[in-house]
Amino acid sequence: AEVAFKTYAEKEKVAWPYICRSLILLHRTGTEENFEKIRKYLLQYLDIIANEQDDLYQQPTWLLKLFTRIIKDISIAAKSGGENPDSNPSLRLAIQNARGANMPKEKVENAIKKASGADAANYQELTYEGYGNGGVAVFIETATDNVNRTVANIRSIFMKSGGNLGTNGSLSFVFAHKGIFIVPKAQLEGKNEDDLEFELIDGGADDIEKAEENWEITTSFENFGAMQKKLEELGIEVENASLQRIALNFKSLPVPEALKFLKMIEKLEDDDDINTVYHNLELTDELINELEK
Repeated sequence: AEVAFKTYAEKEKVAWPYICRSLILLHRTGTEENFEKIRKYLLQYLDIIANEQDDLYQQPTWLLKLFTRIIKDISIAAKSGGENPDSNPSLRLAIQNARGANMPKEKVENAIKKASGADAANYQELTYEGYGNGGVAVFIETATDNVNRTVANIRSIFMKSGGNLGTNGSLSFVFAHKGIFIVPKAQLEGKNEDDLEFELIDGGADDIEKAEENWEITTSFENFGAMQKKLEELGIEVENASLQRIALNFKSLPVPEALKFLKMIEKLEDDDDINTVYHNLELTDELINELEK
């Protein structure tokens, strides 16, 4: 988190309201020591950010990336299942995620309209698997309108970083495909927690983690749709719901090799065709200390 704040403030000129909001969220879940460290970064760069009037409300790169992904999800869902979210569960889920990310309503509406137009992009959702330097597993999810461009870019990044692409299915023993639902605590007000847990387990929950601000519900891939339906029946609106690849085991590398690997991950995440990158690199204490320098 410290590295992220410093990088954003120095290079991205992120609007200070975003940093302040993230700082508050971090204070709720982190330690007082971490809060003070990050507050110093905020104060150190606040003047630089505030003086950049043209960039004061610039959206950070990670938020633009998130919006791009959601717009693609909306486009794919609307094109395949129609514009009506009442009869299109995939579109309904994408719109829920857009609300959870505070995406402006007009952006959502424009994405739905554009998906039904004659000039709408034809996105394909494809996955790629491979290994980075040191044999660290990498799983990539994409949504692209140009498969040749996407695979060429991914292969180039792997090769230049000392890694290689593998065949689909080669990492099935490394990552589990799970459904993750984030439910704000406010959505659970007035509900009996014990009764609700039984309902969620009945709906297919494998695990329920309770935090101060939200509940995180984990399901198997097969029970993702059932849980989505169960939450709708209970009148609970999720902040985010997605299928994710959860690492089942981890691999550690010497710090120089780990830093090289993370640079490759950064390059992959910067590609507009790539939605999500998963890996199983272990974040050792030595690596964390190096990242904090």
